[in-house]
Amino acid sequence: MIHPTALIGPAVELGAGVTVGAFAVIEGPAHLGPGCMIDPHAVIRPFVRLGCDNRVHAHAVLGGLPQDLAFDPATETWFEAGDGNVFREGVTLSRATRAGTATRVGSRNYFMNNSHVGHDCTLGDNNILASGATLGGHVEVGDRVFMGGGVMVHQFCRVGSFAILQGLAGINKDVLPFAMVGGRPGKHYRLNLVGLRRAGVDGDRLKAVSAAFRRIKARQSLDGLPETPELGYLRAWLAAGSRRGGWLGFIEARSRDED
Repeated sequence: MIHPTALIGPAVELGAGVTVGAFAVIEGPAHLGPGCMIDPHAVIRPFVRLGCDNRVHAHAVLGGLPQDLAFDPATETWFEAGDGNVFREGVTLSRATRAGTATRVGSRNYFMNNSHVGHDCTLGDNNILASGATLGGHVEVGDRVFMGGGVMVHQFCRVGSFAILQGLAGINKDVLPFAMVGGRPGKHYRLNLVGLRRAGVDGDRLKAVSAAFRRIKARQSLDGLPETPELGYLRAWLAAGSRRGGWLGFIEARSRDED
């Protein structure tokens, strides 16, 4: 189902059941997997690959040129997304800057209106960016992260899985996995208990995460703590190093999860 006013380039591949609304533009080269829905006035720029069942709402722009003054528009770079993502009105996501690389988004992410993902970013699965949330270039986001409205994340920052960022938070260093963050500049202040429990992390696994959070806050080693899936991920995340010079500090008030 392609509206007669839609403009679709010759190098565009459309999977089964793709719908394209009135005045939408798909420039190509591009590949849209089965079941994708492109709403009226949406724009898919060159070098975009989408998996299955993605929904691109009106006036969203996927694969726009990187907002990098040094970028040569003739360079072949990509924007890639997995399956089941939702890109609401006015969302913008840029393609990468280095030849042969891609800005990558996983599956089942939800981008609310006017949120922005800069060039060379990587996002995992099941993340939510609320209205106006903005990621600078080269930001890395894990899985099941929630970013409140107007959050600003500086380039090269990492945001660990299960983190939640308060609306209008200013992030200029890495955000620890499983943490809640607020303020400008942002600081950690407690565990994301609701998010962890919703994901089925409870009992001894939740106690292990809580103990690890207390030790990190005190700048202590994680040695001796159980090897749960969450702590395995946390140890690997900490060992990976940071291009922003470390992670955010802590609000000094005692956290409720530390009892």
